[in-house]
Amino acid sequence: MLKLKINKQLIECGTDEAGRGCLAGPVTAAAVILPEDFKNEILTDSKQLSEKKRALLKSIIEDQSICFGVSHIMMRKIDKINILNASILAMHKSIEKLSKKPDFIAVDGNRFKPFLDIPYQTIIKGDGKYLHIAAASILAKTYRDAYMEEIDKEYPMFNWKQNKGYPTKEHREAIKKYGITKYHRKSFQLLPEQFSLNLDI
Repeated sequence: MLKLKINKQLIECGTDEAGRGCLAGPVTAAAVILPEDFKNEILTDSKQLSEKKRALLKSIIEDQSICFGVSHIMMRKIDKINILNASILAMHKSIEKLSKKPDFIAVDGNRFKPFLDIPYQTIIKGDGKYLHIAAASILAKTYRDAYMEEIDKEYPMFNWKQNKGYPTKEHREAIKKYGITKYHRKSFQLLPEQFSLNLDI
């Protein structure tokens, strides 16, 4: 059973991101503040759950949380400031959207930068330990997946509705065949070394 939060007496948000390792699409983060009496038996790290369970949990979290925020950082910005900085920026922007200012931030992973004057703690695999981080992981994943399904309609040959922009064999084969789109991250190694790409778009 996951713990509700780190500090019992503080207003605490959990934050997490999705899509860091993708070749295409944004990196997306969410921040969530849960009520003190929040309980859920199936809520855990989004990667451990089926799409159906994530969809169910998304509506529960949106309905029952005190507040939540979700932010996408797009490809051009990722290429400009690098994926780590873009992930942290997405978390900052999500926390900024919360209607209640947290006293403390619980961050999934091991890297973060101070946000305003709010104390924070990074927790490796925090989305499998704390409910508010798990909730943030669900929102980040479901919102990002929805975005990828939307842009899949524009470029169906990459099958983003299925691979969500991750570096699958199929995705790389499509890049090799069709070249890159405005949604690809040019700063990433989109193909293995032996293939060269024309990045002039």
